[in-house]
Amino acid sequence: MKHRTDEEISAPLYAYDADIRAQYGCFAGVDEAGRGPLCGPVCVAACILDPEDPVYGINDSKKLSEKKREALFDQIVEKALAYKIVFVGPDIVDRDNILNATMGGMRQAVEGLDIVPNLVLVDGNRIPDGLTMPAQPVVKGDATSASIGAASILAKVSRDRYMLELDKQYPQYQLAKHKGYGTKLHYELIAQYGIQPFYRRSFLKKQGYWPEGK
Repeated sequence: MKHRTDEEISAPLYAYDADIRAQYGCFAGVDEAGRGPLCGPVCVAACILDPEDPVYGINDSKKLSEKKREALFDQIVEKALAYKIVFVGPDIVDRDNILNATMGGMRQAVEGLDIVPNLVLVDGNRIPDGLTMPAQPVVKGDATSASIGAASILAKVSRDRYMLELDKQYPQYQLAKHKGYGTKLHYELIAQYGIQPFYRRSFLKKQGYWPEGK
């Protein structure tokens, strides 16, 4: 089986973007990382790619190795016409619920771009309320649009880096290993060490898990 080059991998995603750009001109892709974990922020990114200076290899961040994501992150930051990364903390998640917190983060990311896009493509099946420009949801957008794929990489790498820094402060939770997701090991460590301010209390309660006296 022939190994596909980075250019071949991202070609269909860039072709999709070219069709969108032909209709709307400048547009942004938006995606998030970290909706599911028990702790840490939801990270949201918005990105406007430069069609004249493509970043080859872009795809859904979940399909890429950590090493590949890191390399692409640096290229996207260097070559993008504009990008914005937003962290939405556990306190906002607990206050607003995860969906509203994510949508709010998406709106902040778009509004924080240095360039105002004519259209926003949002990964998933819904768009944030209150956007001042047209937006379209794209189901599996991170594997469909290069711009959304780029945003997914920015969000994923940024959140992973955040969790690695948190791991240095709280090594007992082994956050570098599970990135905050609800693994068996993670639940065992919570039971042993209790919860910290970076935990999403609403998630622990919703799943019927609340370490007594911690």
